[in-house]
Amino acid sequence: MFEIFVGIIALAAFLSYLNAKFLKLPETIGVMILSIIVSLLFAASYFIDHAYFNYVTEFARRIDFKTILFDFLLGILLFAGAIHVNLKGLLKEKITVFVYATFGVIISTFIIGTVFYYVASSIGLDISYLYSLVFGALISPTDPVAVLALLKKAGAPKHMEIKIVGESLFNDGVGIVVFLSVLSLATMMHEFDVSHIASEFGKEAGGGFLMGFILGHLGKRCIKSVNKQAVIAVHISLAIVMGGYVLSNMLHISGAIAMVVAGLIIGHSLHAKTVSEDLKNHLNIFWKVLDEIFNAVLFVLIGIVMITLEFDIYHLLLGIISIIVVLLARYIAIILLNLFLKKSHRANKSERIILTWAGLRGGISIALALSLPEGEVKDIILYATYVVVVFSIIAQGLSIEKLVSKLLKRN
Repeated sequence: MFEIFVGIIALAAFLSYLNAKFLKLPETIGVMILSIIVSLLFAASYFIDHAYFNYVTEFARRIDFKTILFDFLLGILLFAGAIHVNLKGLLKEKITVFVYATFGVIISTFIIGTVFYYVASSIGLDISYLYSLVFGALISPTDPVAVLALLKKAGAPKHMEIKIVGESLFNDGVGIVVFLSVLSLATMMHEFDVSHIASEFGKEAGGGFLMGFILGHLGKRCIKSVNKQAVIAVHISLAIVMGGYVLSNMLHISGAIAMVVAGLIIGHSLHAKTVSEDLKNHLNIFWKVLDEIFNAVLFVLIGIVMITLEFDIYHLLLGIISIIVVLLARYIAIILLNLFLKKSHRANKSERIILTWAGLRGGISIALALSLPEGEVKDIILYATYVVVVFSIIAQGLSIEKLVSKLLKRN
């Protein structure tokens, strides 16, 4: 596994270099496109050397995407994203972010799951309603990493940036909790039980929030106590992330939510006047570099794992329809949630379109799909997930800047 991971990091570095020199696209989008091209080139070897194609496919199947993401990358990526978020700005939008990240995921899960079930049945694919909800849960969390720079470049309002960033940071954790709750019902063949999901959600999400609060304040105190020793402060932050994430998993609470909360608290503490500029610079640069490197690794992994997918026209058709369903479900969820927000916090028509189109899907959705039990249902869900994620990153990611500019000019 170590050799495989080293190879993936090397490939990610090479593709990042090619993107910077030639494509000049936002890194996540550029690396994603290049990794897909690499995958297609490997797939083309089927027509040249069948033995080599089988070797490459077998190599891709040996990559434990779920373990790499959930046991290593996820905690680092979420903490790295959270530490750079303006906590004061987030607190101003806390109600909106909370509503979008919790009820938004739940509403989206049920809309997508229900439509997915009927569409799959209509084209002859056998999948239960609970497993359709599993798909709804894993595809609902948004990942705005690829569009944040584009939103800033397009001049998107600060409050909109905060909504998108805050929602994505928290709905990753919420989406995972909902996914695990529904999956436990689907695999145990229990009857649908809302109370069971609510209980699991409360335990994992609440426990994750408490763990993050404790870790954040512990990290803040420790870092401030070594104000003139920046390298030790960086080491402490890394220990908080890696140790705290493992501990959260051992306690069966949401490590994802814990890392977001800890990152927000530690990041906010860096704005204090007593914190040295050297320490701030070390921490900010360290976590920014880790964030960019591991995001590149994540999207290379997505491209590589695509090699293992077997072409199926019905699975592809379901995936294409799912793109429309996922976008509509997010738009509908935003409209419904507006009814529960104060007028000053409600998204207008232009904002609803931007929030919908900027809600990219990413690596977490892929990892959750790959974690499903082996079988035809996994193949159906995994295929649909890949189609939605690839469209999301490439089509939505490349067009969001123009969309934001156009809609904001209209206003």
